[in-house]
Amino acid sequence: MSISVLATDGYKFSMAEAGWPLRKETFYFTFRRGGAQVVPFDMAAYVKSLLPRGDASDYAFLAEHEYAMGEAFKAAIRDGHVQVHGAPKGAWVLPREPLATITGPSALVSWLEPLVLQAHYRIQLATLAKKNPEALAGAVASVTCEAHRAVVRETLDAIGVRAPDIHVDADAYASRVATRAKEIADIAGGARVFEVGLRSATCIEQHMVALGACKAAGITRTSHVLGAQRLDMIPIGTMGHEHVQRYGSDEAAFRAMKERRPQRSSFLLDTFDTLKSGLPIALEIIAEDPNARDSIRYDSGDKEAQYAVAVEQSNKLGVRPVHILEDGFDADQLRRFEALREKSGVKADEQFYGFGGWLISQTEGSGLTRDKVAAVYKLTQTGKRAVMKFSNDAGKVSVPGVPVAWRRVSGSGPSGIIAQEGEPLREGYVRLEDAGAVMPADDRVELSDATRTLAEDAKRAAFQGRT
Repeated sequence: MSISVLATDGYKFSMAEAGWPLRKETFYFTFRRGGAQVVPFDMAAYVKSLLPRGDASDYAFLAEHEYAMGEAFKAAIRDGHVQVHGAPKGAWVLPREPLATITGPSALVSWLEPLVLQAHYRIQLATLAKKNPEALAGAVASVTCEAHRAVVRETLDAIGVRAPDIHVDADAYASRVATRAKEIADIAGGARVFEVGLRSATCIEQHMVALGACKAAGITRTSHVLGAQRLDMIPIGTMGHEHVQRYGSDEAAFRAMKERRPQRSSFLLDTFDTLKSGLPIALEIIAEDPNARDSIRYDSGDKEAQYAVAVEQSNKLGVRPVHILEDGFDADQLRRFEALREKSGVKADEQFYGFGGWLISQTEGSGLTRDKVAAVYKLTQTGKRAVMKFSNDAGKVSVPGVPVAWRRVSGSGPSGIIAQEGEPLREGYVRLEDAGAVMPADDRVELSDATRTLAEDAKRAAFQGRT
């Protein structure tokens, strides 16, 4: 069964229109933490099973909601061809190593992100069954929907583990989501809160259950475009890190979004450095068109300190940007930032909040959340240029180029090396797909010479692009 082109986050469409939909790009899928994880399926085949299709009604819905797509985007989706280097079924993968490296036309490989990230649940579930089987029954005793139960059974069957009794209780899950949704809607008002948790869910169907609960609680906007279509909600989203990486500098990326789309822009501040680059450049552009109601979006680092600087600099420039806060937000953080907003003189309609894992996966019940393993999907190469995300948080540095994993099978050294496609193997190592299903001796992972060189070059180029 094909997957609708709407089954992704809204910012994938805005970034495609402000970027190069047919450019050859590479993304990689990895866990930043969590120890060795076993992959219960062939990763390349799994990724290819997620490829979408788009029809006239899908594109009409996008156009109705300020995401009219050009012929280049449609061609990228229609072509449907990607090259995937992925972990084979049964392989153990270490933190930072690529679970999958995906190359193809920009719009298509970018589109895949939230659905590829949902594989975090299957991988964690298989790992739990292998490492801690006595905890398995409790983790899956109650699931959120029929599709979620099917995911559990399929995953356990793939690794030869008999599934325990699994009870579906969608109403209980919806109630847990609704309780949290109502809490934040009561604090800030439903119109100032939006949902961004598709990538944290176990499957699309579970996310639909959660969205229904959010809507009932007064939250009517979501980044999940298919969810918005099915539940008569409003799809939202403008910019992610890949867009800034693609352009190589904050200014070029921000101006591309501003000048290639007529809708309001939201400038993501932290791809390189929030206070030294992202924020001052965003405010400079906002000052050029102060009535456009463009926004600034905070992500990593100390957001309270960044917010204070942003308000101070905005006041000096005489501009009033809209503030968007969403990374890892919960009700307590919402209360703190509402107090900061009132103290700073920021109007209510100038501050909005996005909620993802706290609403969607922390209420799921198993504890196998995306945050537990820090699952990410990042742009590593655009055209012939290797790129990285640096951000204010060193733990969020990504890998450049076309990364592949090597596993040590003899001699000494780290268990894993993140190398580049085509790089000669180091003695004592084989490519991950040739290593079999043996768990690594430890969690040590290093960069190969080629990857390290690309990283140094990418960092130098990114810093040169700052002002």
